[in-house]
Amino acid sequence: MVPESFKYAKSHEWIDPATGKIGISDTAQDQLGDMVFVEFPEVGEEFSKGDRFGSVESVKAVSDCYLPVSGKIKMINDDLLAAPEIINHEPFENGWLVQIDIKDPAELDGLMDAAAYEKFVAEEAAKH
Repeated sequence: MVPESFKYAKSHEWIDPATGKIGISDTAQDQLGDMVFVEFPEVGEEFSKGDRFGSVESVKAVSDCYLPVSGKIKMINDDLLAAPEIINHEPFENGWLVQIDIKDPAELDGLMDAAAYEKFVAEEAAKH
């Protein structure tokens, strides 16, 4: 269940190149468990590729979230403030974290496509 049109980072964030929406993958939410809190950046903040922009907290752990490409925060998913568990049920639909204005679309080329991400996840699972 990895959307074909999205791009993926090794830190398990995804980005929809068409909308600039970013979230964590189904694999990440599954490993973290039940979400209880989300920390967001301020709308208007600018980040470089790889910068920490917030975190998700589950019953198991707090996990930092990193921007897969450079950009400015255009919107945060306010629904997650009241119901962070949406991430567990819909990580690719309504569980997105932030929406950005992508600063340099060429940075998308450095991310994995769906097939490469699925292979990466399988290789990581095999190590454990």
